[in-house]
Amino acid sequence: MNVALWIAQILLAAVFLLAGFIKATRSRQDLSGQMPWVEDFSDGQVRIIGILELLAGLGLILPAVTGILPVLTPLAAVGLVITMIGAIAVHLRRKEYPGIAVNVAFLLLAAFVAWGRFGPYAL
Repeated sequence: MNVALWIAQILLAAVFLLAGFIKATRSRQDLSGQMPWVEDFSDGQVRIIGILELLAGLGLILPAVTGILPVLTPLAAVGLVITMIGAIAVHLRRKEYPGIAVNVAFLLLAAFVAWGRFGPYAL
């Protein structure tokens, strides 16, 4: 099970480091073609979402690898669960139903990591 948790952590970290970097460094206009939901948010809000995703991606890996404050790993996973709940709400409101499936998959992976790292497979 520990291997499955590491795989989930690495996958989530890779996805959210990339997504966070893109949101934190590109303008809303550049993102609107690929991510139409950004129209509902200001440039600053999109940047903050990106920075939070970057931090969560780092939090999934660095504390576990370094042994420094390993409780941050499941906390990062909980943060991603909350982020995905917000993303699902935005996609529902905008009637962007295909996006919801991806958000649910990431939510389930993050919940799995939070459960495992807070519970029986704590670091």
